[in-house]
Amino acid sequence: MMKSSLSLGVLVAGVLSAYPALAQDVADTLYSGGPILTINDAQPTAEAVAVKDGKIIAVGTLDEVSAHKGDGTAMFDLDGRTLIPGFVDAHGHVVIGGLQALSANLLAPPDGEVTDIPSLQETLRTWMKDNAEAVEQTGLVIGFGYDNGQLAELRHPTVQELDAVSTEVPILIVHQSSHLGVANSKALEFANIDNSVENPDGGVFQRDETGALNGVMEEYAFYAVMLPLLSKLGPDAFAAFAEAGSDLWASYGYTTAQEGRASPEIFQTLKALDDAGKLGIDVVVYPDVLEARDFIGETTSTEYDGRVRVGGAKLTIDGSPQGFTALRDRPYYDPVGDYPPGYAGYASITMQQVQDAVSWSYENGIQILTHANGEGAIDMLLTAIDVAQKEHEGADVRPVLIHGQFIREDQVDSLKRLDVFPSLFPMHTFYWGDWHRDHTVGPINAENISPTGWVRTRDMMFSTHHDAPVAFPDSMRILSATVTRRTRSGDILGPHQRVDVMTALKAMTLWPAWQHFEEDRKGSIEVGKLADFVLLSDDPTAVDPETLADLRVMAAIKENTMVFEAETGVKEGRLERMPFNSNPDAAHWVLHALADGMSGHFHE
Repeated sequence: MMKSSLSLGVLVAGVLSAYPALAQDVADTLYSGGPILTINDAQPTAEAVAVKDGKIIAVGTLDEVSAHKGDGTAMFDLDGRTLIPGFVDAHGHVVIGGLQALSANLLAPPDGEVTDIPSLQETLRTWMKDNAEAVEQTGLVIGFGYDNGQLAELRHPTVQELDAVSTEVPILIVHQSSHLGVANSKALEFANIDNSVENPDGGVFQRDETGALNGVMEEYAFYAVMLPLLSKLGPDAFAAFAEAGSDLWASYGYTTAQEGRASPEIFQTLKALDDAGKLGIDVVVYPDVLEARDFIGETTSTEYDGRVRVGGAKLTIDGSPQGFTALRDRPYYDPVGDYPPGYAGYASITMQQVQDAVSWSYENGIQILTHANGEGAIDMLLTAIDVAQKEHEGADVRPVLIHGQFIREDQVDSLKRLDVFPSLFPMHTFYWGDWHRDHTVGPINAENISPTGWVRTRDMMFSTHHDAPVAFPDSMRILSATVTRRTRSGDILGPHQRVDVMTALKAMTLWPAWQHFEEDRKGSIEVGKLADFVLLSDDPTAVDPETLADLRVMAAIKENTMVFEAETGVKEGRLERMPFNSNPDAAHWVLHALADGMSGHFHE
């Protein structure tokens, strides 16, 4: 990421009536000329902002802030556009966030063109033809983002249907939840998987009516096939992929990213990238607590080393709600597939593992972020936290619930009682709201997925996230979904759970900054905080809420340095707002990124 001075094309020389400023108070840059939403309740809006040495030194009226203008001050004309604080990624996977760009795009509209199994097959064939050199080099084809709930057949593709694309090269397609996948026969053969295989703990190999494998794999069964396929890929591409991910996040206005389930190797890759001057935004890393406990204990810090730090630990209890692998406290409403009567999903780990990990985090004063989607998984987490807090009274670790899709209202009460911070996933209302209504929880309980309304009636903070690459790190889609809760079909899912635009913006800025122990330096435009900004095409508080998803991120600014510009993309041409799947030569990046270890990293 280039670290040049601001050059949006709207920096203009100007003469403003100003009071003489002391040398130490002269701003490097003065922003004015459009709405400024500070996300600071004490001063919600401003006319101008002054910045010096990457930090904010004045916020207020144009006359007030102009007191900090000197001969060398650059004037940034907002030109009617809106300035807000930089977005803070509450939960995502920045290192592999370019997955959508670097594999066959199997997403449904509006993000892709796959609507049924024939169109999925044709997309794979076209991608293989357009990326023939990459396929030859890697000996592998990866497709990302199919969703059985969005296919006309309302089922997963089968091994036979992928064999119809190719039996010569291994093909693995990844469900949009990233908790399931389908392999062709060549991929299963390469991974030494045949009909005699038994289900691993925390995973399922699905079978047809004859008992033969049908190619569909859930959770740890999926990873058992992925790892052998990708183990041969080299390390150099991983760093390039991490760089592309950070650029992608910046293009959606994120000035702080998260690597939400990592390994020590992932952290070292990010650190090397930063040391080389190629990381333009901050990245907070959360290694897997079941796999890297010693490393977490040695490296966790609230202070950055350059632009990277280990923020704490990650724990994963269950799987995908839309894929029917999340652990519920009751049967799924109408699951699509071969499920036994009363099927309620399953946990990926045991209660003892949950308790051990949570108690360890409290004992060592280390923050823990826990993936729990179903009511049963959330019960496991809350029980473990209750025990840990009694054992380690006074520990301030700010535990975070990640996702909590099917959380009950009484569990929200428990979150408040136990001081558990909820990071919710309102984008589910858009992408899978119809599916949840019709198949996972039913029309009544679907009204309360991602219950931001319940949280706010209890005067609780929350954050919202995208969980990329599960969804694009599209900040405006998050904002829209949180405010409108409109589904793909146009339904509004749970109008009582909607929040206003300003609350939704806090959940993307100030409140996730608090989640990361960074509220003193990020999340709002206040004196003393970092000059991390996003420039939007319009004022989100002044437009029709139904148009929020259409707003554009015009620029992202990290500590007064331009890291993304909509007109030209990131400097040096590394990232433009290009169509996905447009870089055939980069296809091997994603393959290595996944090779780092599905069971330890890519599991959201």
